[in-house]
Amino acid sequence: MKRLGSPLLVHLVLVLLAAFSLFPLLWMVSVSLMHAGEASAYPPPLLPASPTLENYRELFTRSGIARTLGNSLLLATAATLLSLLFNVGAGYAFARLPFPGRERIFRVLVLSLVIPGQVAMLPLFLLLKSMGLVNSYGGVLVPALASIFGIFLVREYARTIPEELLEAARIEGAGELRIFFSIVLPLLRPILVTLAVFTFLASWNDFMWPLIILTDQHLQTLPVALAGLSREHVQDNELMMAGAVLTVLPPLVLFLALQRYYLRGLLLGSIKG
Repeated sequence: MKRLGSPLLVHLVLVLLAAFSLFPLLWMVSVSLMHAGEASAYPPPLLPASPTLENYRELFTRSGIARTLGNSLLLATAATLLSLLFNVGAGYAFARLPFPGRERIFRVLVLSLVIPGQVAMLPLFLLLKSMGLVNSYGGVLVPALASIFGIFLVREYARTIPEELLEAARIEGAGELRIFFSIVLPLLRPILVTLAVFTFLASWNDFMWPLIILTDQHLQTLPVALAGLSREHVQDNELMMAGAVLTVLPPLVLFLALQRYYLRGLLLGSIKG
């Protein structure tokens, strides 16, 4: 009886924790379906008296949120693809390709992780300004081309690939590019999905850098547009919750779709590392 009670207690605690974690998200969706002013009642209702999509309709028709939503999707997708391209190449080079100063350069990169990103914003802005990339999507994407964390993640995972496997391919006459695309990339698939999820979430939720680099309202991303909208509709909780649902939905769908590969990448990396 004791053995039976212990798993039941654990599952009960997990269900309670899951409900506690999901409650703010579910209430956010509920408020977004309420009529204007309904959520301001005391005590606030948990469910809408008569659900309506008027808040979402207003966001897309009057607030122009569809354009900023498309901007965020475009930038997050482009940043993810470019980040994978550069981080995977650099990470594999640091892991398996010998070149002068490889370990020293990598140590310097790792040490720079302790520097807050905000410190580099001003010199990065001045550099992009000299390149003519201010108020352009290029200015948003350049800092996302490669990250020290992404290089570190790929390098550590690539080091788990058996060297004997790569040497056998070289003995068979395969070149480095063929080895990379035919052997290395398939083995790196779990960590590539993990890095893609991290990068997409970071780009999608980024508020400070697009706010600094983009001055044209038509180029704004969704977080920046919602921040501006909240100043105009500070008392309209239902409208703001609808905007929050739109912000959460794409990353949530992405995570649920890639959850299996994402968790596999984390678990394999921890086991092999």
